[in-house]
Amino acid sequence: MSKAEQLAEINTRWTRNCTCALRNTATQAVPGDGNPNADIVFIGEAPGKSEDAVGKPFVGAAGKFLNEMLSEVNMKREDVYITNIVKYRPPNNRDPLPEEVAACSPWLLEQLQTINPKLIVFLGRHALNRFFPKAKIGEVHGEMLQQNIDGIPAKNFLPLYHPAAALYNGSLRAVLLEDFKKIPRMLAVN
Repeated sequence: MSKAEQLAEINTRWTRNCTCALRNTATQAVPGDGNPNADIVFIGEAPGKSEDAVGKPFVGAAGKFLNEMLSEVNMKREDVYITNIVKYRPPNNRDPLPEEVAACSPWLLEQLQTINPKLIVFLGRHALNRFFPKAKIGEVHGEMLQQNIDGIPAKNFLPLYHPAAALYNGSLRAVLLEDFKKIPRMLAVN
């Protein structure tokens, strides 16, 4: 079975069996999108309104900015895999609750084990804190974090500010772009 087929099976099974309470208020699950053979997986927080409507991650304004940043490093969405720690939109785009993150965690872990990326990029503090609970995004953004994490094949992690944060706070835009430009170099050392 190819990785694409494995991911499709995982996403179908978890869409049916996930116990996350957010599934009761969301339009649909937003499992992830992109290249199942990617060297890089981007992990965000949760689907927003646009993502909930379309069923794909990062399709709204933050997604457009993510596409721009990928272009800056000569990549396209088709080169990477993009997902979230929570697979359903929280009402009013609120932060996901710990029990919602926990309910979606096995789904995310299966995706990561199947894709087996060289580098995992955290988009924002929620994604970072799912794997590095004590880390502060303002202190570690743009730095390679290396650690063995149970159930995760990758050992290299890059925390970045969330693209939406740069849209709301213009001063973060340049910081995020500079941090993003480190991706090809970090990928080359793997």
